[in-house]
Amino acid sequence: MLDLAAQESARALERRLRHYARVGLLIIDEIGFLAFDNRNADLLFQVVSRRYEKKSLVLTTNLAFRDWPSIFPNATCATALIDRVIHHADVIAIEGESYRAREAQQSAKARRSTKKKEDEA
Repeated sequence: MLDLAAQESARALERRLRHYARVGLLIIDEIGFLAFDNRNADLLFQVVSRRYEKKSLVLTTNLAFRDWPSIFPNATCATALIDRVIHHADVIAIEGESYRAREAQQSAKARRSTKKKEDEA
């Protein structure tokens, strides 16, 4: 969305939107990591709408669809996006501990163990 929002003219924006509409597979990572303002919500909607029923789209998020209204400026926008995203989708829900948190805990434990051995020596 940053790429689209950075376009300084309507012509440049249209060119970028066409680009994202044409690629075979578009992956948008971390939907909901940051809340969307009106402009970015509109840009995401335009991308999704242009790809709808034409090209593949992968979205990743830590939020359930029921929580999407909390990251978009209005519920109508969230509902319209969800409607298009899930219409022909295979939704894969992955549950479990974050691998990043697990790795961070393991690294911290290893550092403590190394520090303890150094202190004992």
